Amino acid sequence: MAGRGAGGAGGRGGKPARPSASSRRAPQKSGTKKGAARTGAAPKRASPKPETPTVPDVARGPFRLGAVEGATPGKWIGTWRERMPHVALELVPLTVADQQQALATASVDAALVRLPLDRTDLHLIPLYDEVPVVVCAADSHLTAADELTLADLVGEVIIAPQHPPLELEVAGGEMPRFAPPESVADAIAIAASGVGVVIVPMSLARLHHRKDAAHRPLADGPTSSIALAWPAAPATASDAASGAFVETFIGIVRGRTANSSR
Repeated sequence: MAGRGAGGAGGRGGKPARPSASSRRAPQKSGTKKGAARTGAAPKRASPKPETPTVPDVARGPFRLGAVEGATPGKWIGTWRERMPHVALELVPLTVADQQQALATASVDAALVRLPLDRTDLHLIPLYDEVPVVVCAADSHLTAADELTLADLVGEVIIAPQHPPLELEVAGGEMPRFAPPESVADAIAIAASGVGVVIVPMSLARLHHRKDAAHRPLADGPTSSIALAWPAAPATASDAASGAFVETFIGIVRGRTANSSR
């Protein structure tokens, strides 16, 4: 009886033996990692961010663009800021009286100027012409016509500022009995009072528009030309850098795209 009980532990009448702890563990595949086993690929490393290229101090700008009164460079400035965001564009207001000096002293890198201009030591590209207009009082008899000629101005007092944007003589016109006004704005203010008329490019009549003044195109008057001018030869490294900016601005003015060749 004792022998039967001892043998029964592994025989027909006993419980089956439990598997060992090592035999219960699921086998792992050799050469795989715990995280990679789910995706089937090793985790990707984040790519480094591109470095911002450094710009030499001399090429940081700003690009100083002069603009004579009445010039409208807004569209070109907008394109510059899109194309050259790392170089600031500084707009420098100019008058007809100081545009030549600004270029001669390099206080600007380039300028939108009103012709005529002494072209000595300058490069120049004509851009567009402006129609001349006659500015008079809003209730003047001259406003009865949609367009005027020089013959219509016979007997009128012709007012011209100290530095007129247009050079012309009106046959039969009268000289004012007062000193030339200092600016175009002052001349237009006097004309608005009914004392006389002022002949200026269209852009200046619009710039200095007043409720008590009106303007009419002068059909046979001289046009006023706007041009881009810049110094002919760079003398220093800084001038050379500004010359590169000028070339870029020329491309913008001429309608070249960023990828087009010069």
